[in-house]
Amino acid sequence: MNIGNRPFSTSAHRGNIELGKLFSRRLLFWNKKKNTRQMPWKGEKNPYKIWLSEIILQQTRVEQGLKYYENFIKAFPEVRALAEAPEGKIFKLWEGLGYYSRCKNIITTAKFISNDLNGVFPKDFESILELKGVGNYTASAIASFAYNLPYAVLDGNVFRVLSRIFDIELPSDSTQGKKYFSELAKAILPEKKAGEYNQAIMDFGAIICKPYPACGICFFNDQCKAYRQGKQDLLPVKENKIKIRERWLNYFVVRYRDSVLIRQRKSKDIWQQLFEFLLIETNEKVSTKKLLKLFTRQYGITEFDFQNSHPVTQQLSHQLIQFSFLQIQLKQKKTISPFLWVKISELNKYAFPKSLQELVVKHIK
Repeated sequence: MNIGNRPFSTSAHRGNIELGKLFSRRLLFWNKKKNTRQMPWKGEKNPYKIWLSEIILQQTRVEQGLKYYENFIKAFPEVRALAEAPEGKIFKLWEGLGYYSRCKNIITTAKFISNDLNGVFPKDFESILELKGVGNYTASAIASFAYNLPYAVLDGNVFRVLSRIFDIELPSDSTQGKKYFSELAKAILPEKKAGEYNQAIMDFGAIICKPYPACGICFFNDQCKAYRQGKQDLLPVKENKIKIRERWLNYFVVRYRDSVLIRQRKSKDIWQQLFEFLLIETNEKVSTKKLLKLFTRQYGITEFDFQNSHPVTQQLSHQLIQFSFLQIQLKQKKTISPFLWVKISELNKYAFPKSLQELVVKHIK
C-alpha cells in the first residue's frame, strides 16, 4: 500500500501534511489569480442562500441547478417566504430536478427555521448538521462559507483531488477511506481561510482535476504523486458499485373530452408528492394486448379507444426505467379514486416528474 494509505502516526503521513500545506498555499494563490469560474452563490455569506444552493446541487450538475437556484431565490428571497409558500408551488419550481426528497427536506427545514428558530439560520456546525437533509458535507459548506468556521468539505471533487495529490488508493466510499480523507482534509485546511479554501478546491476539481484531468495546465503537477507515476486516471478508487434496479412503468393517459385523469404519488418511492397518470407497473415488458387486459381488470373500464406510443427508457442513478404510454379515450366519464379529472389546459399547474413532463404533458392537446 502506498505511503498515502498508512496510519496517521507515521512519518510518511507527516510528509503528506507538509505536502498538503504546500498545495493549500498554491491553491489559494491560483484561486485568487487564475480561477475564473463564476457562480451566483460564490462569495455568498447569507446562510439561507448557501443552504439552498447546496441542497439544489446535491446529485445535480451546476449547469442544471443554476436556473433552479435563481428561480427559487426570486420566488423565495428569504426563509420565511419559502416556509409560508404552498407546497404545490415549491414542487412545481423543483419540477425536473429529480431526487424529490430534497424538495421535501427544504420545505421541512424552512418551516423549522421560520417557526422554531424565529427565522434565524443556525450559526454553529452541530446545529446546522441537525437540519433535515443536511449531511456532513453540506453542514461544512454552510459553516465555512457563511461563517468561515474551520470545517473542510468533502465532495466528489475533493475526494478526487486529494486521492491524486497524495496517491491514496483507499476506496473513498469505504469506512476506512472516509475516515482517512476526512482527517487529511482537516489537517491541511487553512483554518483562517476555510471558506475560500473550500470553494477553491471544489473549483479546482471541477475545472482542472476533473475525471479526465487537465494535468498539463495544473499548477501542482510537479508535486502531484499520482501524476508523477502516471496514475491520475486510476484514482480515486471506489469499492461499491450501485446496483441498478430495472422497472417497467406502463402509463395510461386516460382522457374524456378536454380532461385527463391524474393523481399525486404518495408512497415512499421515486417522485413522491408529484403527479402522474394511471399506472400499471409490471415485472417485465408485456404486450399492448396484455396491458389493455390489465387496465380493464384493474379499473373496470371496457369501452374506450386507444393509441399506443413508442417505448422510452430512462436511466436514474439507481434505477433503469422502461416506460410505455397508452392514450385512452373514454366514451363516457368515469370516477376512479384517488384520481382527479383535470382540464388539459390546467396540467401546467401540477408538478410532474421530468420524464412525464417532457414525454407526455407537453404533447397533450
